[in-house]
Amino acid sequence: MTVSVHVSQAARSAVDELVPGLVAGLIASRVTAGDAGLWGPDAEPEAAIRLGWVQTVSVSRPLVDEITALRRDLAARGVDRVVLAGMGGSSLAPEVIANTAGVPLTVLDSTSPAQVLAALDGDLARTVLVVSSKSGSTVETDSQRRVFEASFRDLGLDPAEHIVVVTDPGSPLDESAREAGYRVFNADPEVGGRYSALTAFGLVPAGLAGADIAELLDEAEASMLQFAVDSAENPALRLAAAITGVAPRRDKLGLVSDGTHIAGLPDWIEQLIAESTGKNGTGILPVVLLPVSPELESRPRDLQIVRLVDDADEFHMSERHPGEILVSGTLGAQFLLWEYATAIAGHLLGINPFDQPDVESAKAAARGLLDAQPSTAAPAFVQDGVEVRVSDPRLAASGTIEGVLDSLWATLPADGYVSVHAYVNRLDLGQLQGLREMVAADSGRPATFGWGPRFLHSTGQYHKGGPAQGAFLQILERSEVDLEIPGRPFTFGRLLEAQAAGDAEVLAAHGRPVVTLTITDAVDDVLALFEAAQ
Repeated sequence: MTVSVHVSQAARSAVDELVPGLVAGLIASRVTAGDAGLWGPDAEPEAAIRLGWVQTVSVSRPLVDEITALRRDLAARGVDRVVLAGMGGSSLAPEVIANTAGVPLTVLDSTSPAQVLAALDGDLARTVLVVSSKSGSTVETDSQRRVFEASFRDLGLDPAEHIVVVTDPGSPLDESAREAGYRVFNADPEVGGRYSALTAFGLVPAGLAGADIAELLDEAEASMLQFAVDSAENPALRLAAAITGVAPRRDKLGLVSDGTHIAGLPDWIEQLIAESTGKNGTGILPVVLLPVSPELESRPRDLQIVRLVDDADEFHMSERHPGEILVSGTLGAQFLLWEYATAIAGHLLGINPFDQPDVESAKAAARGLLDAQPSTAAPAFVQDGVEVRVSDPRLAASGTIEGVLDSLWATLPADGYVSVHAYVNRLDLGQLQGLREMVAADSGRPATFGWGPRFLHSTGQYHKGGPAQGAFLQILERSEVDLEIPGRPFTFGRLLEAQAAGDAEVLAAHGRPVVTLTITDAVDDVLALFEAAQ
């Protein structure tokens, strides 16, 4: 099945206006050829070492037999449970691949002590841990590796028999893993994390879990010519024009899965677009929606809807969704489509789609808080067991959670958005994701939802580097559960707390309003939050 991108109304006008110039400028073929000059002289040094993804199908082919052979070897030893320790692009793509294929993969992209303990609670004798990090210095992944190593040893298991590493060649992790005797897969160092779906970062964990990664590469290969040709029918050119060029500007992109066989693709697209475009005060904010989300009813003028379907031609002919962008295609093809479209969108927006200049700020703030170990500030007030903290005392003037939320919504500009960040154990508190729908309805503006610290490697870049439109609602939990990190002076609980506080500190420094609600009773307090959000 080829990729289809259907546009209508304002999106069609944007395509008609912009695509001829993209074709005349040979943009598609220049991306395919690795022309680093497409994004301007300032971006050229970075782009020159970040365009390996256009050749990723051929580069990744040899990995298929290696991954398949390792899976067979592990199975012969009774090792058939795969846990992935990775953040951002290292976890989102394999999660989509595994879920779409219907194979079990435990994704550990959290520092919640309870969530880490849940991953450790499985049969470790049957477990292989895939440690995925380009640099090896990602604090979450390093911490997860340390605690698994210790747990394997405590059970008399050799970590070298149960740990597989995916990293860039020559990275500190590459060197230390080889010294420890771990099986190492090197990824292409000229592919950034969020463009790495079809590299070792996406293929190794998904392939070990049982996904047909050869078919995934076949799907991508079958679509490559579509994206490389300088033609008005190129779906990547059409998609890039439609998500950037609608007038008046629609800088928010509602992503809806509607009957598609692909599971969770909007979460991967969210990271790719937000981190690639959210900088220099501009960008595109992806908003992951349900087919019944309030934004589909209210249709904000600055929100462009993209509906991911199994057959865009059928949806197009039905004329049920005027003004929306309809996209269909196989998973492998969709990965390449959105990578091309995002890179071309960067060209149209005049930004570098391969850097993430504001991601490090929250990490640095968290490290500073871990080193200083300050005491937690007293809450502005406590209601029904929920502790309320605010970046601006005026937000808490009402003395009620309902009033605080109303005050937070009141800070929103006409083109604003609300972002909800839940630094909790999502295995027990997954229902918190339902807050997104209530917040969008109550605030009257598009709302996003992110699990902390996962979103810091995704939309976190947009929050600081994109337009100053956001208001931020943090949800934390007070828990007696904690877990030591071997060789570190802090625990998982302290790390999670510092990551939340560090991000709030940086957002406030950027002039973004932040409300932090800490729940102390997981059941009763969550009900109180839902009532307040309504």
